[in-house]
Amino acid sequence: MSLRYALLGLLSQEAGSGYQLARRFEGGMGRYAWHAQQSQIYPEVNRLAADGLVSVVDEGPRHRRTYAITPAGREQLRRWLTDPDDTPIVRNEQILRLFLLPCLDREDARAVLRHQAAASLRELEALHATVGEVGSGTGGGPVPVDLLVAELGLRYFQHLHEWSLWALEQLDG
Repeated sequence: MSLRYALLGLLSQEAGSGYQLARRFEGGMGRYAWHAQQSQIYPEVNRLAADGLVSVVDEGPRHRRTYAITPAGREQLRRWLTDPDDTPIVRNEQILRLFLLPCLDREDARAVLRHQAAASLRELEALHATVGEVGSGTGGGPVPVDLLVAELGLRYFQHLHEWSLWALEQLDG
């Protein structure tokens, strides 16, 4: 069900075709929040259109359709965003792998944790650079929402890096 809202959210920011939506998922959203493939996106966009939550605003060559969110779609998205579920379901492949570390022997588990520590440090450094660029453009004004989300990423990867180092110490101790 979250794919529906991810698509509504993307279309509330900018109209797009199924291909363009898939490309936007390949960016930050697909890496950090929710992964979706074209084979999932196209049928869901068609369901959204059938439900009156998005409409086709342009048709191009080879049946390429550009979709935009409708007022009903905006209202459903707003309702979902402001009434979050009390028991969220997290889908994080990275955390699933860490959860299943006991399936490995100690040396393989150490290798996974060393890789995790290095990868989370790289992400942390990249996000620091991004936050620095975005933050310097605020000029003392209100903090953009993108900067708040980037800060969440910074804190997540900082914690993951520290946890990976701690877990390595636990295996070695």
